[in-house]
Amino acid sequence: MAVRVEGKFFWAADKKFCLKGVTYGPFAPNEEGAHFPAREQVRRDFAQIAALNANLVRVYDVAPVWLLDTAKEHGLKVWMDIPWQNHRCFLDSEKLMDEARRAVGEAVAGTKEHPAVFAYSVANEISAEIVRWSGTKRVQRFIDELIGIAKSIQPDCLCTFTSYPPTEFLTSEKADFLAFNVYLHDRGAFEKYLQRLQHLAEGRPMVLAEFGIDSLREGEERKCEILHWAVESAFRCGLAGTVLFSYTDDWFRGGFQIEDWGFGLTTRKRTPKDAYAVVQNRYREAPYFELAKPPKVSVVVATYNGGRTLEACLESLRGLNYPDYEVIVVDDGSTDNTAEITKRFSEVQCVTQTNQGLSAARNRGIAAASGEIVAFTDSDCRADRDWLYYLVSDLQRAGEGFAGIGGHNFLPPEDSAIAAAVLASPGGPSHVMLTDTEAEHIPGCNMAFYKWALAEIQGFDPVFHAAGDDVDVCWRLQDHGYKLAFSPAGFVWHYRRSRVREYLRQQSGYGEAEGLLTQKHPDRFNAFGGSVWKGRIYSRALGGVLLQKPIIYHGVFATGFFQCLYAPQPALPLMMCTSLGYHSCVTVPLLMATVYFPILLPLAIACIAMPTGLATLAAIQAKIPKGKQRIWSRPLIALMFLIQPIVRGWTRIKVRLVTSAAATNLPYYQLPEQEKRACAFWTQDGLDRCTFLRALVARLQKHCPVRVDHGWGEHDVEISASPWNRLRLVTVTEDLAQQRRMYRCRLEGSWTARTKALFLLTTAAVAGAINVLAETNPWWWMLLVALPFLYWFAEDDKLQLQQHAMATMEELAAESKWSRVTESESGKIAGMRTADQ
Repeated sequence: MAVRVEGKFFWAADKKFCLKGVTYGPFAPNEEGAHFPAREQVRRDFAQIAALNANLVRVYDVAPVWLLDTAKEHGLKVWMDIPWQNHRCFLDSEKLMDEARRAVGEAVAGTKEHPAVFAYSVANEISAEIVRWSGTKRVQRFIDELIGIAKSIQPDCLCTFTSYPPTEFLTSEKADFLAFNVYLHDRGAFEKYLQRLQHLAEGRPMVLAEFGIDSLREGEERKCEILHWAVESAFRCGLAGTVLFSYTDDWFRGGFQIEDWGFGLTTRKRTPKDAYAVVQNRYREAPYFELAKPPKVSVVVATYNGGRTLEACLESLRGLNYPDYEVIVVDDGSTDNTAEITKRFSEVQCVTQTNQGLSAARNRGIAAASGEIVAFTDSDCRADRDWLYYLVSDLQRAGEGFAGIGGHNFLPPEDSAIAAAVLASPGGPSHVMLTDTEAEHIPGCNMAFYKWALAEIQGFDPVFHAAGDDVDVCWRLQDHGYKLAFSPAGFVWHYRRSRVREYLRQQSGYGEAEGLLTQKHPDRFNAFGGSVWKGRIYSRALGGVLLQKPIIYHGVFATGFFQCLYAPQPALPLMMCTSLGYHSCVTVPLLMATVYFPILLPLAIACIAMPTGLATLAAIQAKIPKGKQRIWSRPLIALMFLIQPIVRGWTRIKVRLVTSAAATNLPYYQLPEQEKRACAFWTQDGLDRCTFLRALVARLQKHCPVRVDHGWGEHDVEISASPWNRLRLVTVTEDLAQQRRMYRCRLEGSWTARTKALFLLTTAAVAGAINVLAETNPWWWMLLVALPFLYWFAEDDKLQLQQHAMATMEELAAESKWSRVTESESGKIAGMRTADQ
């Protein structure tokens, strides 16, 4: 039965095929010259391997057909390494490369379509020195060429190459799965490294191609102990399989019989060691090791007119491999056939409400949930059958301090080519990782939280109607001191938008969410409105062009055992040239100026060519899923790189302009001019300064964006209640006699970058118009009135903000037992210290 790849796992027919294998050989040549034992010995060996609860053998030579037939008789699959001289500088010799091509072609042609063949490995552990000598890109291209040869003979065969820590950086775009040989005997280091490899594998299965322990050097007891936890750790980390090195101590290499090692589960005479029974028991349990007290999970699916994909979603949730869970569908006022579909699933609890938005629907689902953990997915997703098993397992293993977890969302194999282009375009749902195990953000289509944690932060904010709720929840949990975990194997299939119009509508919704998030979390956004992430964004879409080459750590003299690749980040500042701000502040003004100053036309053309060129380069570098690329795919991606920032940016600015008026909801008192900028309070038993500031921030955040300085600035709080001005609050404590304290507060206002740019552009436009037109029509000099009017508008807006902010401080100070004093009174109170002393 043929094995195929779907997401992070292998499948045979309608069941997952989890590799539980051992290596076999190489052996001294038999009578036929092959590096395998005699046929009868192979038959006995395969019977013993099958009794191990294994289902696969990995061989290091091309298997003859009779061996494949024997494997089939015992229910075993065969993973074949195709040997060629990869220990030499093969890229320097056309002869060696031809030998490699011929070896791969003959191996696949001689065994193709055999039901016992699992996969082909076209290379095994290419030396890091050789890779450095020949060049990483050249080696990768040759590996892909060899895989291409195999695929040309049998298109549906599985192919990979086997790497190891010294060549961790070596990748292959054409490999169907990632295969690594790893020998680490410390459990913590072993599990951390497997998590790292899972990120390198991205959306492909990750297989432990070799791992093992030497009985002679470690001792059989130590070997049993390590293998006991290593097998379990590998499967709990979501690997698609493991291959233990080795079945037997009988090992022939380099023309010699190896005598001074004992990695086998059996002796050279095939007598089982103690480790044989350990692996036998572990493989019997694998891949699903029992969870420690599996908590009940409530799966919440919030949907609005999601009938097109809802049935597939609920069908996938019906068959989850988890002992205790419930499914709750919250119908957010749908007008399509959503209600009809949910009725077909009697086990699903359906909650209906009027259309109130995504966050309100999810909160309704939380209220109806009876589980200890609440998991969320969307109606345009279908879950892998082990989704909850891995989410809960990884959340439990993450330990104390972790309040939630998320995982991958992959493009379904049956989704369209347009959806694949959307996947490679900017703005899709992605996770952000702080480390290999801790996330900064997990996408809303695949996330789960402890119910008590959601209750502590009062659930989702209903202000987010279509998007942004997941980002807000993640940030609020982190602000409360909690962490988020990531599960590489707990994934869902996520259908992307199948039309460009739908994609742009989605990006418009994301822009609206960003505008709201900027108001609520201003400290997590830069001056241009872009979110600032501390971690690394993992996305199929680059989000920008790559201008730097990856850097590889080789170690001194290329002897590093863990040689890592440090991937460059996209040149996001350069991508500002595709933003709405760039077009409105640079492109459009220059085009308008060319009407009167034709000499500026080349510069205007260059300004248009810059974003077009960046979008084209980003499309060229985009990773399009295999089998989904069309002749129009990259032009379409380039177009979306051009349009998406404009659509998303426009919506974000509209939201910020509308919500900036929220400052008028603050208290307002008419204060004397000198008290709009500074004030003083004194107290004897009221709140201290830091507690007062925290309370002030909490009150202001209900109405406008507030950014708390984290120690690098010369102020305490920045208030951004207007798009034109910002206020910075500075406070100081004066200790007086008799345990009295006086607090001085100063509000320093300044124009925002937007206001400064607008004033400069207006000045330039007025100057240009007057210079060209004033000679023929003196009335154009009246345009100068615009400058003082604009200045007055900005300054008046600043004074209004100061009035509101000071009034809020007055109100809170009264509640905090602070007494307001005038400037003259503050001098007298401060003088008490000298008098008392």
